[in-house]
Amino acid sequence: MTGHICVGAIAGAFGVRGEVRLKSFCAEPAAIATYGPLSDDGGGRTFEVTLTRPVKGGFAARLSGVTTREAAEALRGTRLYAPRDRLPMAAEDEYYHADLIGLTVVDPGGAELGLVAAVLNHGASDILEIRPHRGETLLLPFTRAVVPTVDLAAGRIVADPPAEAADD
Repeated sequence: MTGHICVGAIAGAFGVRGEVRLKSFCAEPAAIATYGPLSDDGGGRTFEVTLTRPVKGGFAARLSGVTTREAAEALRGTRLYAPRDRLPMAAEDEYYHADLIGLTVVDPGGAELGLVAAVLNHGASDILEIRPHRGETLLLPFTRAVVPTVDLAAGRIVADPPAEAADD
């Protein structure tokens, strides 16, 4: 969905009265309720979100139109999207993952390394998954030392892979 950013996902039902367990992908997790209404993956359904309380790994929340445990459970795995224009502007040197995916990655000499296929985060920091036109996927830490330049307007990233990554 062009113009929309994934801000969270429904992890399943919470309780018996139609609440859901909601995982927020926002820098300020509770802000997910302020960007609404949120839409599902295809934009076919929209939901007003009311956070009811924090729970382990996210929030218990009420979604408009969801009133039973069965309806809440049926939404398990649904990603929720907010219109881009409702989200805060990214600060300097901060990027939405959606802005990075699809950018061309080149080395400091201008040789193409591939395209950003995904931005992964397993706790410590972001990792760029680079898919070359042929060969194996390259994983690069998204740090200033490895990625000195992100030029969204030009649609490219300059990356200086560590020697051990280049040897693979």
